[in-house]
Amino acid sequence: MRKNAIILLSISLLLISSCAIEKSSVTGWDVNNSENGGFEESNKEKMADRKMIYNGSISLNVKNTDSTQRKIYELIESKEGFIVKSSTNSTIFRVYNDYLYPTIGELEQLGKVKYKSISGKDVTDEHYDLNIRLENAQMARDRYLELLNRAQTVDETLKVEKELERLNTELDLLQGKIERLDHLVDYATIEVNYEKGKKPGVIGYVFVGVFKAVKWLFVRG
Repeated sequence: MRKNAIILLSISLLLISSCAIEKSSVTGWDVNNSENGGFEESNKEKMADRKMIYNGSISLNVKNTDSTQRKIYELIESKEGFIVKSSTNSTIFRVYNDYLYPTIGELEQLGKVKYKSISGKDVTDEHYDLNIRLENAQMARDRYLELLNRAQTVDETLKVEKELERLNTELDLLQGKIERLDHLVDYATIEVNYEKGKKPGVIGYVFVGVFKAVKWLFVRG
């Protein structure tokens, strides 16, 4: 009987270790842990002079979706963030970039992590181009304002005013795009999806029973 118990225990330990390995591959990444090479700090140093837009995504299995959502709202408020979109099992929100990694870390504590990712988009060149276009449009407007002051006929005045109207529209659009980019650079967007974890099926309960039986046999032995 003891031999059979050892065999059953070995099988159980293999199953448990394989599950532990699988869980570790999903949730073992801690960006704040110095043992992983200091990912967060090194990434900040490399991108200090760049305009980066960061997005985070995490999916969780939780015990209760309603209470999880409340905790997420409290977390957003504590990080001075704001909600972009929310539903019964999903919330998209923004927080300051400095809060990105800590927020992801706190979200991990709300349930079992199924999936998570952090991605960045470099918009430095796009931001630079928009600013150059804005400066050129501003200089062009200044020149047309000078022409407007020198216009001698109604026809000349109307032509200059038409160009000024076009330039003012272009300036507003460029300024809006720059402000939009600046906002996305300052704030990281995080999407968190959460659903109620499923209970073990028949096979899962069988393995649980086997483990308990083996444990009981060793205690008795």
